[in-house]
Amino acid sequence: MKSLMLLFRSILIEYGDMFNTSTTRDLKTVESRFENEGLSFLTISLPNFGKDFEKSLDQGYVDRSLFQGFSWRAGLPQLFGGFLDLIFDRTSGVLLDAPDIDSIRAVRQLTLQFGKIEIECSPERKDAAVQKYIECEREVRISDKSFDSLKEPFERIGGLLWNDIFSRMDQSIHDLSLIPKHGPGATADKLVGNNKFLVKSWPSRLEEEFPISEYAFHSYAAYLSALPALNFLEPGQELPVKVTLVPKTLKTPRIICVEPTAMQYMQQALMRNFEENLALDDISAGLIDYSSQVPNQELAKSGSLTGALATLDLSEASDRVSNQHVRSLMRNFPHLLRGVDACRSRKAVDPSGTVHRLAKFASMGSALCFPMEAVVFCTLVFVGIERKLNTRLTKKDIKSFLGKVRIYGDDIIVPVDFVDSVISTLEDFGLKVNAGKSFWTGKFRESCGKDYYDGIDISIVRLRQVLPSSRKHSSEIAATVSFRNELYKRGLWNTVKHLDSIIERVIPFPRTAETSPALGRFSFLGFDQERMHPSLQRPLVRAAVLKAKPRPSNILDEGDAALQKWFLKTGELPFADVNHLSYAGRPLSVDIKIGWTHSY
Repeated sequence: MKSLMLLFRSILIEYGDMFNTSTTRDLKTVESRFENEGLSFLTISLPNFGKDFEKSLDQGYVDRSLFQGFSWRAGLPQLFGGFLDLIFDRTSGVLLDAPDIDSIRAVRQLTLQFGKIEIECSPERKDAAVQKYIECEREVRISDKSFDSLKEPFERIGGLLWNDIFSRMDQSIHDLSLIPKHGPGATADKLVGNNKFLVKSWPSRLEEEFPISEYAFHSYAAYLSALPALNFLEPGQELPVKVTLVPKTLKTPRIICVEPTAMQYMQQALMRNFEENLALDDISAGLIDYSSQVPNQELAKSGSLTGALATLDLSEASDRVSNQHVRSLMRNFPHLLRGVDACRSRKAVDPSGTVHRLAKFASMGSALCFPMEAVVFCTLVFVGIERKLNTRLTKKDIKSFLGKVRIYGDDIIVPVDFVDSVISTLEDFGLKVNAGKSFWTGKFRESCGKDYYDGIDISIVRLRQVLPSSRKHSSEIAATVSFRNELYKRGLWNTVKHLDSIIERVIPFPRTAETSPALGRFSFLGFDQERMHPSLQRPLVRAAVLKAKPRPSNILDEGDAALQKWFLKTGELPFADVNHLSYAGRPLSVDIKIGWTHSY
């Protein structure tokens, strides 16, 4: 991993040259700690420094409770002191009246750029993540005990927000008019690709609300033909969701729960129906959105400029939404309540094989996780607003907050005047606000991957994979090319030359436009041309292109399954892939292919 240290060295020296600031001591400190602590210094310790730096920007000063593990000189950390002196007063640690924006951007880039590299973490950290998941489940159960005493305003405000949407969803379930679909990912019963259409089992409680004859077969005759081989699972026979750890950072893995095929199939139907009905609601559609992050980003920018809006982030957001929260909001819609409950998995099996009964509504992996958590968070935000106003909200009151309240996943925008009440409300209902990633005091705001200070975009470039050493490392090559091109746009051209030398050792690396399918080098000077396409008259270059190896999944001979897939297609356009009945699901692999391709 010394290649990452060399990359860090290049970026640090280049920033020093940009600001005419000596970075010699900084480099010695980082190299020494890297030698002693290894990769964790770059991927854990420095990102912790970066988070404390952001908190200092937010509160307007540096205090001694921050930057643990780093030495100090006067009122500031010694590391990156040349940059920090352009942002804070060295003696008092107080934020300067006009801090240098480029220096802010430099400190954030240096400290946070490697914090989200997808690296397999240690077995001990994996075990700790699973234990945290189990502990979170215990805390949800404890929180549920106090829910009855809190739910009156929650249900009342939830009614103002969601009753119209839930009413239409309730009717759709009653009319058996939902359109389900299969997702591309893994399932607990290990069905992949087109095999998901070869229905062999169906939970009995799912059958009560979503008859298999209506939703899994294109005709009743097809259902009758398959009926002798179908296995209807009683609750005790249902597969639990599978708690799965996937690489996220060296510090901790990401936990997702892999759902059984039939459950996710109908979860997708409800999610699609929710999205369609949400779009019809003028108020609620302006409060939550998970099709675009841009509205949250724009509000974060506004908040950094005016100070009127806060950006809040939740820890373990999905795992802390209780099933009781969701059931309470749907209590007046019996078909919807039973339908959501029917396709909600009730148990999870962890990597040790231990099965846990779930109090949470759903973990990441459920198609209903994202929309339902947004519904719950939005409701709680307005409960907090009502507490602060000390008067019952009306629909007109809620409408007045359009452009001031916005929810995308666990990224929440609220007016600063209500932030204390909103935070206490969220925590009263068992949620946990991430204080290290929530901002409302100063001029720094962060939401949905965009960062702003005083209205200026100070977002950084993150390296998502380790640097490649072979053409076989396709994902690493793609990540490095992306990182290189973003650094080029930010003017770190010496570091770009360093990365070019690494990339050129494994693939041809011509200049291409961003619209080219090639893994090419972006340049303000234009793109290369090595030959011209004989018929299309387009410039060609010899370059690397990512090619996915499709997953074989043939149901051409399975007439009923193939026909069911066709009937589930929405829209007027044909299937994008003419071979969709032969290949489906996530690719087996993504490889690098070298050949001629157009350069723009």
